[in-house]
Amino acid sequence: MIWGVSQLNAFVLFLCEAPFCCQFIEFANAVSARADKLRPWQKAAFYCGMAVFPVMLSLTLTTLFGNAIAFATGVLYGLSALGKKGDAISYARIHQQQKQMDEEKLTGSLEGQAL
Repeated sequence: MIWGVSQLNAFVLFLCEAPFCCQFIEFANAVSARADKLRPWQKAAFYCGMAVFPVMLSLTLTTLFGNAIAFATGVLYGLSALGKKGDAISYARIHQQQKQMDEEKLTGSLEGQAL
C-alpha cells in the first residue's frame, strides 16, 4: 500500500516537472502546463504535502528516502517563493533608520524622566 503511494508520488512529480520523461502518456503535457501555472508557494505546499503523506502512513527508512526528493522539490519551490535576497545597501539603510528611531525613543524617554 505505502509503496504504491510513493510510486504515485514519483509519477506525479515526473508528470509535473519532467513531462519529456513521460512522452508515452498523452496527457503529460497538459498536466505539466497546468502545474506551470501554479505559484511557487502552491507548488511548495503541494509537493511537501505529497511527500509527507506516505511518511505519516508508515515511517520507515525506505519511505523516508523515497519521498525525500519530492519534499526537497517542495522546499526549493518554497525558497523561490520567498523571493531573491536583498542588497546590503538597503539593509544597511533600514538598520540605520531603526537605530535612529531607537535613539530618539531613548532620548525622549530620558527627557520625560527628567521633567
